[in-house]
Amino acid sequence: MGSVCIETECTHLGDQGCTLGDDKPLSCKLYPLSYHPKQKKFYYDSDCPLMPEYQRQLSNPHSEASAHLASMHSAIKALHASDAAFLRENHRIDSDYFDLQPLQAKA
Repeated sequence: MGSVCIETECTHLGDQGCTLGDDKPLSCKLYPLSYHPKQKKFYYDSDCPLMPEYQRQLSNPHSEASAHLASMHSAIKALHASDAAFLRENHRIDSDYFDLQPLQAKA
């Protein structure tokens, strides 16, 4: 993964977004969020221009953002049991690459 810039570097980024659809890696599905496995908290990339709207939508339990966060909770819960090392490494990479801020939402 390393320094992957979704705007210019990802070979799977097409004119309409990600060309992998549901087959994209969890790291990509999780974005703009990052999960800190030791703290058991979500963070977000403060440079993502969609975050103000994402956070606004979290107040509506039927919104896309709420659905995304819920699906990420499920995926993270499964990984805690099956591949905690992945969660640690993913967050380490996110911390190196993104300016992460705590997500202000009830999980």
